[in-house]
Amino acid sequence: MALRAAVPGVVRAGVETVSTVHGERPVMRVRVGATDRAGALTPRDGETIAAAAQTALQQRLPVVVDIASTGADIREGLAALHGWGLAARALTACSGIVPTIMTVDGPAVSGPALLLGLADHVIMTNDAYAFVTGPHMVRQFTGEPITAVELGGSGLHARVTGVAALVVADAAAADAAVEALFDLLPGHNDELPPRIPTDDPADRSTPEAGAIIPDTATGSYDVRSVIRAIVDDGELLELRAAWAPNLVTAFAAIDGRPVGFVANQPCALAGTLDIPASQKGARFVSFCDAFNIPIVTLVDTPGFYPGKDLEWRGMIRHGAQMAFAYARATVPRVNVTLRKSYGGAYIVMDSKRMGNDLALAWPSAEIAVMGAKGAVEILHRRASVEERLELEAAYEARLLSPYIAADRGFIDAVIDPADTRRELAAALGVLEDKREQLRPRGHDNSPL
Repeated sequence: MALRAAVPGVVRAGVETVSTVHGERPVMRVRVGATDRAGALTPRDGETIAAAAQTALQQRLPVVVDIASTGADIREGLAALHGWGLAARALTACSGIVPTIMTVDGPAVSGPALLLGLADHVIMTNDAYAFVTGPHMVRQFTGEPITAVELGGSGLHARVTGVAALVVADAAAADAAVEALFDLLPGHNDELPPRIPTDDPADRSTPEAGAIIPDTATGSYDVRSVIRAIVDDGELLELRAAWAPNLVTAFAAIDGRPVGFVANQPCALAGTLDIPASQKGARFVSFCDAFNIPIVTLVDTPGFYPGKDLEWRGMIRHGAQMAFAYARATVPRVNVTLRKSYGGAYIVMDSKRMGNDLALAWPSAEIAVMGAKGAVEILHRRASVEERLELEAAYEARLLSPYIAADRGFIDAVIDPADTRRELAAALGVLEDKREQLRPRGHDNSPL
């Protein structure tokens, strides 16, 4: 079904279907093509995008926007910017009510580039690029020559800016990525995510998950291997994998239930939290909460990454984003501490006092204000090397054990890693009907 089909312009919109494991699902599809005037948007194009978003909101349909545009049509003057403003406002109204996914296969310049920032997830092809101010203006103002790819290529947006959730080969692969996302997402915020068919037993033992953890406290490993060991069929869809790799955000399923995973990644910056990781995690948690997707948090972090550069760039504000996102989340939340959980990072990684529904820990977990070595260096600065080793051992025995945290109510249960999948499946089943009554208010004021 087409919308405003007779209106001239580079935008075409209408209700289409995408193929998923659940069958064909209707979506509002908006196509911004670069075949005419390089995709320059006229006022009517902006109105068409706005009309599509408004209809999607009324009918509770997900929005998929395919963008290839060089920006507002300068021949139309200020009116073209007005049309872009209408589109931005309508897409903003969809936020948190219907999922909004954008794909880019070509340019996304100026206003269309900013639209990407309004989307829940952005999929870019290898040949795509996006920027607010182009190479000509950069060269004019800074004197620095730069190409479109260097300024805003898909690889840069995958690694540096975090705009691209996924980078794929071409338009066909982008369509496949959209379908993969809709395998796991509900159509709107009043629906639960659809169950995914699986033959993987919910009570399958997962001893391989625990075997991944190194014997030494500082040993590195890939937390994605742990996730694959405990989810259905070992399959996960990781988003923003190249940006802030010290935190993994991914969708998977447990016993057929779609789940959002947030996990520290020890093989990148030792799993510490920095500004990009905090932004990445907060955005993902907020999305899961908006669309009724349970959150499983796997913790192995020594804390926040130290450094004056991070502090000067606003580590306080950005670190608070993680705490804020978890604290306001009302979906089922299960926390599993795999190894280290220290300091402020312990709090923001969905600790018990942040309001999670179930806090579990493996026997290898260490939960404390800081590690034994750091604590002894602060408390016993004048001690000899031999004395420090004894003090560290005593500190570990007295304060780092997960059983101490369990005794104090910070951990609900210490479980065998082999039982992780069974425990998560059981918890998610019990929490499936969880509902929280929210206090009325206009909106919250998230730290930016």
